[in-house]
Amino acid sequence: MSEAESTPPTSAPSESGPSSTFYSLKAQLPGGKTYDFEQLLGKVVLIVNTASKCGFTPQYKALEALYKKYKDRDFVILGFPCNQSGSQEPGNDEGIASFCELNYGVTFPLMAKSDVNGDSTNEVYKWLKNEKAGLLGLTRIKWNFEKFLVDKEGKVVNRWASTTTPEGIDSIVEKLL
Repeated sequence: MSEAESTPPTSAPSESGPSSTFYSLKAQLPGGKTYDFEQLLGKVVLIVNTASKCGFTPQYKALEALYKKYKDRDFVILGFPCNQSGSQEPGNDEGIASFCELNYGVTFPLMAKSDVNGDSTNEVYKWLKNEKAGLLGLTRIKWNFEKFLVDKEGKVVNRWASTTTPEGIDSIVEKLL
């Protein structure tokens, strides 16, 4: 049913090992480059699994507005495109980036398309889900546009379902800044 929280991860440990911190994480960027989370030290970070063909896709516009509002105050949004919920992110990295920029003016960083559930879950989502379970203690990402908010100390302070809008968390982001 749910993963036991007292046992170490069963997947192969990342470079930083099973006791990694937020700042020791890395994510793949489009084109094979690496996004090093060490650069997020002292920043408030919102991490969202995204999809371009989902009923929640219009949240890109509100995410970008939230990013623009606070980016000069050490706030970062990281988008993680994923095709695991309803196959609603079928494109490649280049197509996803183009879609987001043209339709929603997205300027916050988008990672390479990856998995947020299952055996191939990227290391960032393994860490996030271990730090903050969802409803009823379940760790699985239920749908596109779930959100994790990380404070300036690298701690996950909240996790929201897809139905929570970026506008709905604006005041919480502002308090952490």
